[in-house]
Amino acid sequence: GKSRTEIAKYLKVSRVSVNKWVKAYLDNGLEGLQEKPHSGRPHRLTDEQKSQLKEYVIKHAINKSGGRLQARDIGLYIESNFGTSYKKSALYQLLHDIGLSWITTRSKHPKQSLEAQEAFKKIPNRNDP
Repeated sequence: GKSRTEIAKYLKVSRVSVNKWVKAYLDNGLEGLQEKPHSGRPHRLTDEQKSQLKEYVIKHAINKSGGRLQARDIGLYIESNFGTSYKKSALYQLLHDIGLSWITTRSKHPKQSLEAQEAFKKIPNRNDP
């Protein structure tokens, strides 16, 4: 047998961890060494609410009048529909949890004209050879 300190050094863990493992084994046998589920903080939105939020984000991601959906808009939607609030950083994690990510595109001016852009590209440039 090795001492608990030697075991801790060999495994590169603290002696306190080894002591906890020994106590768990003595109290409950091998079952005591099994990883237990970590409950953590409960989600603020139900699965149904998350699904509803995902539909909202997908539907409103790009506004036809030129605007984009912003974190502030998503936060307001959650507050008004579900009665809870999220910080901006938590919103990004929430989007990740529902299978979305925060990637923005360049905004488009509501009055932009593809024809005008193409015509502009055809204007000769003095620096062109």
